[in-house]
Amino acid sequence: MPRQAHGARHLDARRHVPYTGAMSDIIQVFDRALLRRRRDRAARAGGDHGFMVREVAERLADRLDDVLRSFPRALLIGSRDGATRPLFQGRRGIETLVGVELSEAMAARDPGPVVVADEERLPVADNSVDLAIGQFSLHWTNDLPGALIQIERALVPDGLFLGAIAGGNSLTELRQALTQAEIEIDGGLSPRVSPFAQLIDAAGLMQRAGFQLPVIDVDTITLAYPHPLKLMAELRMIGATNALADRRRSPLKRAVLMRAAEIYQQRFSRPDGRVTATLDIIHMAGWKTATGQPQPRKRGSADTAMSDMLARIAAQTPPGDDPR
Repeated sequence: MPRQAHGARHLDARRHVPYTGAMSDIIQVFDRALLRRRRDRAARAGGDHGFMVREVAERLADRLDDVLRSFPRALLIGSRDGATRPLFQGRRGIETLVGVELSEAMAARDPGPVVVADEERLPVADNSVDLAIGQFSLHWTNDLPGALIQIERALVPDGLFLGAIAGGNSLTELRQALTQAEIEIDGGLSPRVSPFAQLIDAAGLMQRAGFQLPVIDVDTITLAYPHPLKLMAELRMIGATNALADRRRSPLKRAVLMRAAEIYQQRFSRPDGRVTATLDIIHMAGWKTATGQPQPRKRGSADTAMSDMLARIAAQTPPGDDPR
């Protein structure tokens, strides 16, 4: 049973009817038990584990500021050690912020309240929270559609979901370097970097989960490190190393690792000698259905042509100003 911390009882996990999707029909891309152990190890190592996660959390908080509503009861899914909690607590009227974290060792460092639970089996009662924030953890789920359905159920009518997942070409530099190094040295390759969702996939998943007025977009961040091994060390420190179910069980050979670092530096170095790493963050926002909620107009129902709108803007623009 997941641990339910003091202050989290308003979620009433006892009344929750869990999502009952057929897990046997879901492809097990990730080894969730291994992911939990990796997070536990990162927590025990101590130190600052939050650079990437904090960057994502700050962007989520900025987007929350754009919503002119109050959300007294909120979930922070993927709360980790709680380091980003101050970014959300009190923001937009958040009074109670309950973390949901896969790793018990991580959750133990969170000042709470926090629930130790798997994102694929949220112990949250239906219609019990005003806001759910998915903080850069849902891309590790084997059943992302099921996780989104559970989040939608947990929200009160007209409740809001804001989420961020890794997507697109995230860590493409590392993927390319490891692939080439393993082919050169071992004559073959095994998956080393997780597959990530595409923007169009996220839009379909939000609609499938029943969210209304979904908004999907992507932020591309270019990170810089003094050496490729520093990037790999950070991924290890945040518990984000290879957790693929069909990964090669033997450790990565030192020769492959060193060759990958060499290829990385050759291909992706900046003039100052630092190497770059791409992180695509797919942002998702959607509302739970509610009576009287604004609805998008039907496709093809517009009565004003875009060319007419641009012509009107141009007519109102002073000479020398570009309306674009």
